Amino acid sequence: MKAKPRMQVRRCIHVSGIVQGVGFRPYVYRLAVAQRLAGQIANTATGVVIEVQGSPESVDDFLQRLPKEAPPLALITGLDVLEIGLNGDSEFRILPSERSEAVRTLIPPDIATCEDCLRELFDPADRRHLYPFINCTNCGPRFTIVRSIPYDRPQTSMAIFPMCSRCRAEYEDPRNRRFHAQPNACWDCGPQVELWDAQGKLVLCRDPVAEAAAQLKSGAVVAVKGLGGFHLAVDATNIEAVRRLRTRKHRVEKPFAVMVPNPETVEQICELDAYDRDLLMRPERPIVLARRKDSGGIPAEVAPFNRFLGVFLPYTPLQHVLFAESQLHAMVMTSGNLSEEPIAIDNSEAVTRLTGVADYFLVHNRQILRRCDDSVVRRVGGQVRQLRRSRGFVPVPVFLRKNFPATLAVGGELKSTICVLKGNEAFLSQHIGDLENVEAYKFFQESVEHLQKILEVRPSIVAYDLHPDYLSTRWALAQSELKTVGVQHHHAHIASCMAENHLEGRVIGFAFDGTGYGTDGRIWGGEVLLADYLDFDRAAHLTYVPLPGGSAAIREPWRVAISHLWAAFGFDLLKLPIPFLHQIRQSKILTILQMMDREVNSPLTSSCGRLFDAVAALINLRHEINYEAQAAIELEMCRDEAFAGQPYPFSIDESGGILQVDSRPLFRAIVEDLRHGATAGKVSQRFHDGLVEVLVRVALILRGRTSLNSVCLSGGTFQNAYLATRLEKLLREMRFDVFTHSQVPAGDGGLSLGQAVVAAYRQC
Repeated sequence: MKAKPRMQVRRCIHVSGIVQGVGFRPYVYRLAVAQRLAGQIANTATGVVIEVQGSPESVDDFLQRLPKEAPPLALITGLDVLEIGLNGDSEFRILPSERSEAVRTLIPPDIATCEDCLRELFDPADRRHLYPFINCTNCGPRFTIVRSIPYDRPQTSMAIFPMCSRCRAEYEDPRNRRFHAQPNACWDCGPQVELWDAQGKLVLCRDPVAEAAAQLKSGAVVAVKGLGGFHLAVDATNIEAVRRLRTRKHRVEKPFAVMVPNPETVEQICELDAYDRDLLMRPERPIVLARRKDSGGIPAEVAPFNRFLGVFLPYTPLQHVLFAESQLHAMVMTSGNLSEEPIAIDNSEAVTRLTGVADYFLVHNRQILRRCDDSVVRRVGGQVRQLRRSRGFVPVPVFLRKNFPATLAVGGELKSTICVLKGNEAFLSQHIGDLENVEAYKFFQESVEHLQKILEVRPSIVAYDLHPDYLSTRWALAQSELKTVGVQHHHAHIASCMAENHLEGRVIGFAFDGTGYGTDGRIWGGEVLLADYLDFDRAAHLTYVPLPGGSAAIREPWRVAISHLWAAFGFDLLKLPIPFLHQIRQSKILTILQMMDREVNSPLTSSCGRLFDAVAALINLRHEINYEAQAAIELEMCRDEAFAGQPYPFSIDESGGILQVDSRPLFRAIVEDLRHGATAGKVSQRFHDGLVEVLVRVALILRGRTSLNSVCLSGGTFQNAYLATRLEKLLREMRFDVFTHSQVPAGDGGLSLGQAVVAAYRQC
């Protein structure tokens, strides 16, 4: 009797997301072959299209495994399946991409060396043993080596390195994990490392990495070329080396990041739970803020006055080999720049800009095309919060609820990023920095051009901050061919939070930060808005106080403390018996009082950041700062966590349409505590708890007035972990729906997303 033919089905699967240039096609090929399926896979303009043919059971199993076992760099955002007719396929094939399709490929981010490559790196029998540029489709450089699209080797900085026959064979074999790995290379055909001295002259040695490691062990400062730029490295346990780096880099007290060879070493220097360990091990390898151990062996000079360390693991083969050769416990790995400048990326540029800083330069001849600093994250309330979104996360888009017209947003002045909307995707740039120097502004302009180039989009709309003196604002207003849309700073913060949480309608938005240009021309920063994407109403704010000296008061928090004392006590503040007033010359205090009384160079501000500054100065924690938000950070760090005192009081003036949150009761209570010898830690704890308590009261009043129940928290103040966690907890206990940031920073690094969405909504 003749056997009955086995039933077959054929299905077409459209996969969208980041599925090109990440090893997805060879993965699908291997999966289909393992399931004995025929068919094909091809890149298209909108993702990847797969056709599979075989038994229903095998096809169903293939569909179940497809998203679950995808490569680590893949991000599947859509999977649509359609039944189609059978054909005569007898094998599974990878079809070539046409250029018109490939140009729309999303560029993957730079990803840390994978475990497979690490095993080969340290295998003496492997042909890539200790090769500093080992990579495959699951790891290595991507965004930082791309010149333009399509993402093919000729369009990258690897174009000058023709593959040898063995690398070419791997590249062309769909069964190999290096199939179409564009940076694929080896000792015979790829980039090489050199060691240069402080003047940029070649150091003759057998092994440049081993020699650099020896110099690090002896206390030298070594500039090390990474994925997105140079690091300045020293032995983190060598106090003198750390001090020398601080002096040369002009970085007086701002914390340094510390790279350690493995998670086990991190556990020796920091308190690390399973969640933090997972964060460290993510393929993006961000810098993670973790609570330091006093017995960890990392000197206080690495992160002065801070309970936390920024720690991260090696993410390039060169870094892994450097640790293996040096056997160091930990290395400071800080951006290769002088204070506030963009990170250096070119060999000769590094020598020029870092003259007098680095003793040696560990360089290589693979060009970095895109500057990209390390990303920084922190766990807050069980959730990952981005403090700096850069390497490893860029250019992965933030997916939005709807399609928008092509829109460019240029961010603010500090912690600058830009954003481009394309359809339902928002592409934020890497961290650009502070647009207060020429090099950073050039980097801003490069980023605007490059992001549009790799996305193949030319926006018709440009969004900008209302502050007339921001360089990004001036640039936007000079683009005569584009529709310009100004977006208020704090509205952009709330819209950013709404966009990444896919919210619609109106919300209660707490936008708390240091500085933002208000619609009344004053300096806002302690704002509660009733907002949607189109517009907002200012519902509440911290009471205005003078900012004596303007920007000088940001650098010298003691001035703001005098301002708040003047608001609370008037000229009687001079009689207050508190230590703070004895730390400052009376003539300086009198000058400040005269400036405020006569309204000379004393603009009004509602800034929450300045409120933190004032409290920090009043308890003699920080009278002057050396980096942005230093006083606020140190105020958070000094809290007495064991103290359970009553929160400090604020009052709320409900007499007008806009609620006024009055801080005068706060400062009167602090002065009373200081008269009785209260410690800085107890004052800080009561201050944090008092601020949380009054914000909950504001939210309850506004819910009563409006029936709104969704609350968004945004702005740099909410990078304070205790404040954010405590406020979220109490709001949720009051049955509010609370939304925060996880994909973009709460601070100005996420501002451009909100600007872009607001501008796009206004044009729809």
